[in-house]
Formats: sequence, structure tokens, C-alpha cells
Amino acid sequence: MCGIWALFGSDECLSVQCLSAMKIAHRGPDAFRFENVNGFTNCCFGFHRLAVVDQLYGMQPIRVRKFPYLWLCYNGEIYNFKQLQKQFGFEYQTLVDGEVILHLYNRGGIEQTAAMLDGVFAFILLDTANRKVFLARDTYGVRPLFKVLTEDGFLGVCSEAKGLINLKHSTSLFPKVEPFLPGHYEVLDLKPSGKVASVEMVKFHSYKDEPLHAACDTVENLPSGSFDLETVKSNIRVLFENAVRKRLMAHRRIGCLLSGGLDSSLVAAVLLKLMKEMNIKYPLQTFAIGMENSPDLLAARKVAAHIGSEHHEVIFNSEEGIQAVEEVIFSLETYDITTVRASIGMYLVSKYIRKKTDSVVIFSGEGSDELTQGYIYFHKAPSPEEAAEESERLLKELYLFDVLRADRTTAAHGLELRVPFLDHRFTSYYLSLPAELRIPKNGIEKYLLRQSFEDSNLLPKEILWRPKEAFSDGIASVKKSWFSILQDYIDQQVDDLLLEKAAEKYPFNPPKTKESYYYRQIFEKHYPGRSNWLPHYWMPRWVKATDPSARTLKHYKSATQE
Repeated sequence: MCGIWALFGSDECLSVQCLSAMKIAHRGPDAFRFENVNGFTNCCFGFHRLAVVDQLYGMQPIRVRKFPYLWLCYNGEIYNFKQLQKQFGFEYQTLVDGEVILHLYNRGGIEQTAAMLDGVFAFILLDTANRKVFLARDTYGVRPLFKVLTEDGFLGVCSEAKGLINLKHSTSLFPKVEPFLPGHYEVLDLKPSGKVASVEMVKFHSYKDEPLHAACDTVENLPSGSFDLETVKSNIRVLFENAVRKRLMAHRRIGCLLSGGLDSSLVAAVLLKLMKEMNIKYPLQTFAIGMENSPDLLAARKVAAHIGSEHHEVIFNSEEGIQAVEEVIFSLETYDITTVRASIGMYLVSKYIRKKTDSVVIFSGEGSDELTQGYIYFHKAPSPEEAAEESERLLKELYLFDVLRADRTTAAHGLELRVPFLDHRFTSYYLSLPAELRIPKNGIEKYLLRQSFEDSNLLPKEILWRPKEAFSDGIASVKKSWFSILQDYIDQQVDDLLLEKAAEKYPFNPPKTKESYYYRQIFEKHYPGRSNWLPHYWMPRWVKATDPSARTLKHYKSATQE
């Protein structure tokens, strides 16, 4: 996990523009570098490093003797760099996994490069010999990337939008900053002036398709074409274990977030099992956060005792949570209601990990709810086919919601997040299964995933079959949820009259509640006029919901009252 930043064709003094790059210093607390591009005085790279692999030669932009005309700035982890080296006979100069991008590009161009990378990434690749700039981002947007491109060809690229919003440019007072789409690469021509022109934007991978890099995966071909339940369950276990195993690549200590829900518990259990098999000497640290006696704390304690991790509990009170709201919204760059609620706990636990432990590479369970239909409203899906479509929509928008939350809250404290549920091979297999296999069954969501691990003894039965509890709800007590605590406080901060006139003040995504108005106010204070970064609020489907919390849905209430 790092912070990348680059400018091409800047009209303003680079030493002034470079101040913007310091806005993402939290993403790379270990080292920092600015580098101008030879022959292009108005182009430069900025890089903030979190050293996870190759402590000696890991600084960026990466340049190697074999390709002196290539410059690479990337944020991410390429898990199959050794397999690609073996398959194509690449000769690496460093131990940095991202070096493979240079070799792949030299061998087969940008299209093959992006499609062959098994991992999470956002990168800027400059080819001065052919005068091209390439931008690319992984399938689900696990690693963030933003860009600004003006009509006259000034290009700015950054891991977070906050590193671009204060850039100066002669023809535009407020250049349009927008997220770079996941699963895409862009080709731009580099002019002698240093300015660029976009040539094409290409989608290189659809999450439903088996990735091109599966051909050189460590897992051999699985039995395919058969949807026999035992075969399916076995394939799910094999692919998920493989997803966790490949993410063990690190020279820094590994830890795991543990809410006590199904997803984080499965990740922690498989992670610990594999760490033992690989003879990793240190114990796995797991981290849970919540208010005193919250459901998540109690469940996480059970899981940690069962798997034998070194468990840490972070207990916070309502005042600490409320005080964190503004800094959380600044970190997130969004005002989405459920994202802000869920981010506060994750932000505070990440702060604890950074200050009190030496764990840096943090595993988490993001992506499972979208992939395996874990949200409670999936019980109301009109048909298995519509549930499958909704699952795909959620995956497509992950970079706006859960993946955004997970990245920004951890990166704010210099931690690197790893999310095995979003492994390309695992997700493409799960989505290839018949729609009726993936729906909730017997009133239980994620039924197939739970069933697949039922006989593994990885988790206590009550955890494996624990009903869905949204992270923002599980950290508080059952009697009073976290969103109710927030709403009670905000009710005193936002006047009724302000809410009545909300649509006039904020015509795009107008706030409908005092809570959403409060978040929007804070967002506009830091990012005025940028509300279109959030196309719409996250809300459940097929139910008449006015709030995104699972606790407001009838299915949740009946389940907890039984």
C-alpha cells in the first residue's frame, strides 16, 4: 500500500504543485520521493512508500536498466509475479512484485499486461520511447485511483482525490477530478510539450469471466462444468484457501480484522491455518472493535479463542465515535450514510493497530456480502436471477462503497489492506454457479458459503451460522444501535429549517435526513462542489427502506426476536 501521484503538462511551478502530493503522505509513512521526467520539465512523479516488500530497492518510480525509457509508479500487490517470471523467463532486477509490469508491457503491450496481473493495483506507466502514458486499475478498484484531465491536456493522477483538488492550472480554476474506473486501462499520447491526449479507455476484465492469469495460477484446473453440490463446495474451499495463501506475500507483520461475523471469521481462521503450515513464527494478531458488550466483541472473542489468535479488543464510547466523524469523512472523500457509519469503527481500530502494534498488512472480509448475497434484503429478491443481477451491480459499485471504506480507513493510518474474498479466480467461479445455488435458503443468507465450510471445523457452528450484522450495527449494543446513537447527537446539531431547505442547497443527492445533511455539510467543507463523486446513496433494494441499516428491516427484527 502506497500513495502515487503524477503530473503531465503542468503550466504552474512544480515545486508549488508538489505540495498537493503531501496530502496523501499517510499512505506511505516509510519514505517519500519526487522525481522529474528527463526531457519533460513539466512532468513529475511523487511517491509515498509503505515498505512491505524489498526494503532496499522498493522506491518508485521503478526504473530498470533493461528498459531505461519506462517509468512506473504503482500502488498494489501483484501476487503472481513469480509465476509470470517462471512462465515467460523474465529477469528481475529487484524483489519488487510490481517490476513484472515493466516486463509484461515490454513483452506484449498494455492489454496483456493489465489482464495478466493477479492482484490489486493502480498504476501510471510512462513510455518515453513511444511517448505514451498508461493508467490502469484492478477489477474491483481495491486500490484507489483518481485523475484530472483538462481540455488542453494537463493530466494529474493520484491515489486519493485530495491530492488533486488544489492543483493550479491556467485554463481551469476547478479542474474536474474523477475516480478512474476499476477494471480499465487508459492509453494517452504524450506530446513534446508534456501535455497528453486520451486515445482510448478499455475494459480489460469483467469479473464474471475467468481471468487470463488463471492459466498460470498455483491451483491447477478444478473440476468444471459440474454443479454437483459436493464438487461446488470443494471448489469454493480450494479457491478461497488459495486466495488467502497468495496474499501472505509480505516482509511485514500480518494481522486480521475480526468482527465475529462470518466473513472476517473465515478469513482469520484460514489465515491462521496457513500461517502455521508455512511456519510463520509470530502469532496472528486479530482485532475487534465495539462498545462495551457489543455483539461483535462477544462473537470475535469466541472466534479468537477457537482459532488461537493473539486477540486485541478496542473498546470505544459514543463520544469518541462522534468526535471521529469529521476526520473520517475527510479521509473517505464521501458523504454516503452507511459508508460513514461503518467507517468510524474501522478507522478507530486502524488507529489502534498503527499505534499499539507492529502489524502492517491487514486482512479483512470485504466483498463477501456483495459476492455471496449476504445483505439481509436479498431475502426479498423476486427471483434468483434478479438476486444474481443485484450481486453483480453491487460488485461493480464496490469502489464507491465498501472497498472505498476499507482502503481509506486503513490507509489513513499507514496500513495495507488485503481482501481475499475479491480474488479474481474465486469471484469468477462463484459468479459462474447457477443463480438458484447462490440465493439465501431456509431464512439464512450466504447459505452456500456457510455450507461449504460446515465440515471443516475452522469455526464454531454458532459463528459459521451467525446471521448477518452490519459492521456499523454490530459494534454497538443490541438495545441501541450505532446509527441511533449518531442520529440522537446529530438531531441536536441540525436545525429542522436547514433540512427543509436541503434540496435547494444541495440539489444533487439532496439529504433526506438530519444525519445525511450533517455528513454532507462536512463533506462540502472539505470538498466543495464535488458531490458527484457519489452517484447515489447506498440503499437496500426490494424493500421500502428509508435507512440503509439492516436493523430497520423486518427480517432482522424477526431474527433477533426469535
